[in-house]
Amino acid sequence: MSENTVKGISPAEAYELLESNPGAVLIDVRSSMEFLFVGHPKGAVHLAWIDEPDWTINEHFAPQVRQLMLGGLSHHKEDTSPVVLICRSGKRSQEAGEVLVKEGFPDVYNVLEGFEGELDDDHKRSTLGGWRFHNLPWEQC
Repeated sequence: MSENTVKGISPAEAYELLESNPGAVLIDVRSSMEFLFVGHPKGAVHLAWIDEPDWTINEHFAPQVRQLMLGGLSHHKEDTSPVVLICRSGKRSQEAGEVLVKEGFPDVYNVLEGFEGELDDDHKRSTLGGWRFHNLPWEQC
């Protein structure tokens, strides 16, 4: 039996998965300020992995995701829908996904390019990859 892992997925693949599977949930793990002011994928639920003011890891992240996914019921692998995680460039969401896998979530995806992608040679984002770069639906406050 193979060990469960976080599955890497492109922004376009993530969008397709979310559109084709109504039970799948997109969770934006960036800080509150990023989510509100930089923008976020349309329909994403915000649940910070690391947030201001202390910039510490949210030790309640897995239980909060479980509550979101199952309405607070006890975790049963067969009842879990896909969890798709996104951050700025795919690094924080990978870390958060690894915690979910350790906590028994069987179907966890990480959006590899994140919302804004990596920095380009001019130190700008959203020019090399990411949800916005691929013109996927997003909004901003």
